[in-house]
Amino acid sequence: MTAITADEVQDILGAFRDPYLDQDFAAVARIRDVDVTPGDAGASVRCQVVIGYPAEGVRAEWERRLAAQLEEHPGIATAEVRLAWEIVAQQPQRELAHLAEVRNIIAVASGKGGVGKSTTAVNLALALAAEGAKVGLLDADIYGPSQGVMLGIESGRRPEIRDGKLFVPIKAHGIQAISMSMLVDEDTPMVWRGPMVSSALQQLLTQTAWHDLDYLIVDMPPGTGDIQLTLSQRIPVSGAVIVTTPQDIALIDAIKGIEMFRKVEVPVLGIIENMSVHVCSACGHVEHLFGEGGGARVAERYETVLLGALPLSLAIREQTDAGRPTVVSEPDGPTAGLYRDVARYLAARLAARGGGAAKPGPRIAFVDD
Repeated sequence: MTAITADEVQDILGAFRDPYLDQDFAAVARIRDVDVTPGDAGASVRCQVVIGYPAEGVRAEWERRLAAQLEEHPGIATAEVRLAWEIVAQQPQRELAHLAEVRNIIAVASGKGGVGKSTTAVNLALALAAEGAKVGLLDADIYGPSQGVMLGIESGRRPEIRDGKLFVPIKAHGIQAISMSMLVDEDTPMVWRGPMVSSALQQLLTQTAWHDLDYLIVDMPPGTGDIQLTLSQRIPVSGAVIVTTPQDIALIDAIKGIEMFRKVEVPVLGIIENMSVHVCSACGHVEHLFGEGGGARVAERYETVLLGALPLSLAIREQTDAGRPTVVSEPDGPTAGLYRDVARYLAARLAARGGGAAKPGPRIAFVDD
């Protein structure tokens, strides 16, 4: 029996196709710590595969598939493959400097209100955390902050102040969060002009003591006016996500959002189509209330991707209103699975940008033996 070599192990695993990037692992992953132990019935192989985005939800399945791929080789009797991920900082737009303790900032935006942007943002943040990343959430909607309620942070709770100048983000459901709703009474209106809003957001962003974040999700204000454009220019964003519904009027505004980010050289990582389909809870009838396929058409037109289509569901609204968004309320449910799949796709798209300078000592998540 021909002995298997470490190079052959690399070649076999390199042929595995990453479904989120549609590329072989040879191009988008690193195979390392290959250990080949000869045996009478064939070699025993142990190794680690490192990808650029968190993937806890598919880790066990991919490890089984990778091991099976190795064991198909006649020279390998048994194989053990461990999947890990290394999340590095991608370069933000216009050479803006990274924030300390924050590797990547992802803006979640919409061209108009009412499309479920904030609900999507909080579930994306929680989904990324469930996938194995360290995540923060910044509520940049100064006029209508809602993330405090969605995360179940009790009214009147205020962040601690560190060194007399830094807000300590409030932790909820495993993520770090800050919002104007945590600094003022919930019934206090923000009667501010644009420059004041921009200044307030800059303070929230730079004067919050974020700690070791892989991703900071920024829930942007709806629209594409001066405030949104100014914020997009000043925040060191690694990539943006556009949330829309399938209806034509929402898609028109989604296109404006894409164009806005293009003007400030922020890559649009993809589009999320919210309220894509309604499934009747009584009879199971499926109906596209707001149209069908609009998000995919816009993604194709602007050379980006449809990251996912999320349902119109009463449960999603009830769960966020109760302060326990879908990803934590029903972590094993189908809708949470959709959010986690979108999160993996989004993180993979960001990692695929490449070329970004990694900060010293990137965090590597290893799977225990």
